Amino acid sequence: MGQSPSAVVMVSVMVGMATVVLRGSAARLGGVPIATPYEDLLALVLERGTPKADRTGTGTRSLFGHQLRYDLSAGFPLITTKKVHVRSVVYELLWFLRGDSNIGWLQEHGVTIWDEWASATGDLGPVYGVQWRSWPTPTGEHIDQIARAVELLRTDPASRRIIVSAWNVGELDKMALAPCHALFQFYVADGRLSCQLYQRSADLFLGVPFNIASYALLTHMMAAQAGLDVGELVWTGGDCHIYDNHVEQVRQQLSREPRPYPKLVLAQRDSIFDYTFDDIGIVDYDPHPAIKAPVAV
Repeated sequence: MGQSPSAVVMVSVMVGMATVVLRGSAARLGGVPIATPYEDLLALVLERGTPKADRTGTGTRSLFGHQLRYDLSAGFPLITTKKVHVRSVVYELLWFLRGDSNIGWLQEHGVTIWDEWASATGDLGPVYGVQWRSWPTPTGEHIDQIARAVELLRTDPASRRIIVSAWNVGELDKMALAPCHALFQFYVADGRLSCQLYQRSADLFLGVPFNIASYALLTHMMAAQAGLDVGELVWTGGDCHIYDNHVEQVRQQLSREPRPYPKLVLAQRDSIFDYTFDDIGIVDYDPHPAIKAPVAV
């Protein structure tokens, strides 16, 4: 018998000398396959990850050096095998783009994802937004890396130097948490903007779905500023891990059938720094229910 449009597809890959079964799916409409690179990596680390100690003392299963690719023109890569809190994703990115390092603005908008790391006054030190918008130089000046990236995309899109880094070695000790997603690069070809992100530390269950959605959104915003279409989001992970206290949640997530990705509706703004929450809309998002899990601090 033929496979139904929503049937589960099993894919085997070789890891060392062992065969690991990864889980994919076919879309509900027209039998078009749904790309499930995140779920595939989650399954791989669950089955083949090496037991490894970590900074938090929780313990992990870990694999090193993996890559996920998403065609942003085919849908917005918001994970559907569990509900992702879109409000937090959007407000966190807008907070980064503000160059902010205090959780006060996030809390004003009902976002608490950074609360565990903040000081009593809400300060986090020179984390992502500070480095993106105000990287300090030896002469006492500051570099707005985001503004520079937008300018390069407009004036020199063939440049191989359209890079933004949050990994400021000289200020790591001042940060409440060293950057997990440390660096990203933009690439233009055939009028399409792609972004590659390097994430040195990848909490696959809790963090990575947020990071994928955040950088997909940023790529759309940057493309709009430069008059480009969107290309790919390439996520590259260093230490790709599942915390030991997330294993049962991961098994639950992987038991679910992936659904088609939603679409992004983005208003046009004159500056990338002018966007508000109301300018960003996600339509046709039909995820499975959220799965709660503790954060390793």
